[in-house]
Amino acid sequence: MEHHILQSWAESAPGLVAVAAGRAAADTVIRGGRLVNVQSREVLDGWQVAIAAGRFAYVGPDASHCIGPDTQVIEAEGRYLIPGLCDGHMHIESGMLTPAEFAAAVIPHGTTTMFTDPHEIANVLGLEGVRMMHDEAMMQPVNIFTQMPSCAPSAPGLETTGYEIGPADVAEAMTWPGIIGLGEMMNYPGVINGDPQMLAEMAEAMRAGKTVGGHYASPDRGIPFHAYVAGGPADDHEGTAEADAIARARQGMRSMLRLGSAWYDVESQITAITEKGLDPRNFILCTDDCHSGTLVNEGHMNRVVRHAIACGCDPLVALQMATVNTATHFGLERELGSIAPGRRADVILTSDLVALPIEVVIARGRVVARDGQITVACPHYDWPETARQTVRLGKVIAPEDFAIPAPEGANAVRARVIGVVENQAPTKALSFELPVTEGRVQATGEVCQIALVERHRATGKVVNGFVSGFGYTGEMAIASTVAHDSHHMIVVGTSAAMMAAAANRLGEVGGGVTVWKDGAEIALVELPIAGLMSDSPAAEVAAKAQGIVAAMEACGCTLNNAYMQHSLLALVVIPELRISDMGLVDVTRFEVTDLFEDNA
Repeated sequence: MEHHILQSWAESAPGLVAVAAGRAAADTVIRGGRLVNVQSREVLDGWQVAIAAGRFAYVGPDASHCIGPDTQVIEAEGRYLIPGLCDGHMHIESGMLTPAEFAAAVIPHGTTTMFTDPHEIANVLGLEGVRMMHDEAMMQPVNIFTQMPSCAPSAPGLETTGYEIGPADVAEAMTWPGIIGLGEMMNYPGVINGDPQMLAEMAEAMRAGKTVGGHYASPDRGIPFHAYVAGGPADDHEGTAEADAIARARQGMRSMLRLGSAWYDVESQITAITEKGLDPRNFILCTDDCHSGTLVNEGHMNRVVRHAIACGCDPLVALQMATVNTATHFGLERELGSIAPGRRADVILTSDLVALPIEVVIARGRVVARDGQITVACPHYDWPETARQTVRLGKVIAPEDFAIPAPEGANAVRARVIGVVENQAPTKALSFELPVTEGRVQATGEVCQIALVERHRATGKVVNGFVSGFGYTGEMAIASTVAHDSHHMIVVGTSAAMMAAAANRLGEVGGGVTVWKDGAEIALVELPIAGLMSDSPAAEVAAKAQGIVAAMEACGCTLNNAYMQHSLLALVVIPELRISDMGLVDVTRFEVTDLFEDNA
């Protein structure tokens, strides 16, 4: 039997009972440690664990009756046994890695379960792309559950995706073995307004007994929020303030607190537990989006747990929020998330509950990492050519495509400008007076040009606008086919010639990110799968991604996580101003708006 195929508890129960009763020998016994029981929130000194067929058979004071001649005995040497860590909400594509390479990157950090929403690939390749992600996820030595994306496009009528997802797709996916629920319901205005398609998708997930993921990215905690919750979303990771976390918990939602590469929403919300004293079992830690550099250099869920503890959270509570709380939310509390009989034998040995060094990682009963090094293979899916040929420009992009004509006779215009805010997803709708030269509006000073280049249907369409906050200087451009959520190509620059060169370069390599300066390419990361992911190892992708960051800095950018900000500029579900293939979008009103203000 292949290692990653695990028998159900029911199938393995006779063997588990026999081991626990002492009639059969365990495969593995861990002894000499301190067991962290997340069910009762206590540390049990000297408790021992017996594992059989990839599951915990016996968890108690003395497992010596489970040891036979072939039993592997692991001496914990006084270390803590904690459950494998669970990421309650995340997008694998954000790491620019396929599920196999993402797993290989996070396993040494102690992540043994992920709840993933592949809505990035859904926008590019539709249900077929989701199936490919699901199938590679199912091949891994750890637990990767897939949520069927709900919103492709994320904002119908405001963007055009490569494919659209509908209720029939959701119903089909609910029959797949690794599907755990519906991905985040980002179209919150649709839910609030009773959109039949959004309600039908949630109904399909509920009918299948699965969990509906939420995404309520509005600060309005009044009537609209209540209407959204009534529609069925069971969790939300978009809170940024303590009051958000409290409001969600009071409505029976799970409040997901995220620390990703660009999200810092744990510290501001965890006071709901540490100061207001709310029941922590309705709070879950997650990453949402982590790029490869974070995974390679800083960690994954171990980083989030450490951060929660640093914010004043009791270490045992923080661990609950990254293990049993998460499992319970998805209906898997009897399957994983704690060190208890019958559960998947996912366990970490660590010598310190605060610093949380991840010393040994066991998944489904076998050692998968030791001292930061993975010890198992993460098999690759055979990605077809259809997944690798997704950048369809329809023409050679020319500098002229980035010209912005001024209104007749204007010497200057007052333009709407997307304002990037450091370390935050929301942008500001800014207003700048911009000069006109030879009938064309010129970006100047802190304002750069931004363009969205259509890449799914080869229409050749280019939508132009302005952005500020990056601090770019000189002749430069950066282009990316990672452009949440519809994943057209976003190009930002100070030179039309550089912008054209960058766009064409991504057409040539099948997607990725490229930075150009003074007429030459200075950094490139190729993302050949859907224009979103590489099937190279995380360290290689991280090194190239770091090259992008350094190149952005060389172009004058000083923003923290500037690339993440770049990739979110077309995310037409987060206020205030974004760009789409339909134009400039006012996300406070969910409508396309003019580039120039009337009083120009």
